[in-house]
Amino acid sequence: MNELLLGNWSYRSLLNNPDLSVAFNDLQFGKGTIRIDESPVNEFKGLIYGPGWSLDLKGSVNYGSPFELRFQGKGVVGGEEWIYNYVGYMVQPWVDGNNQPPTIVGSIVRVIPHSGGSGQTIHPAGVVASWYAVKQEE
Repeated sequence: MNELLLGNWSYRSLLNNPDLSVAFNDLQFGKGTIRIDESPVNEFKGLIYGPGWSLDLKGSVNYGSPFELRFQGKGVVGGEEWIYNYVGYMVQPWVDGNNQPPTIVGSIVRVIPHSGGSGQTIHPAGVVASWYAVKQEE
């Protein structure tokens, strides 16, 4: 595992809605922390979590240019199984940029539906959103 990836990342995801009249806050899909753990070369493991939920992460890393991360988040939240698939790419720093923390951008898809605690299926499978994560200072 590349040292640059290890550690905690602030995670946010947004619904892919092209309607500019939708308020920015109404686009929120999720937020939390991604913890990337030490793992063998080309493997990815960690945890994504927030208040009251967490998913184990497992997948792969391709150290091309840019780095490509493919992983699945899986866990039981509120008695229901949650599964999400992620793809992400490490953003290359700008030559003349200032204050550029390491950042990953990508896409997420909900693999199976879950109720979100209401008992009704309100979060269907197949929903796709965009995400980004910014490395937290240690």
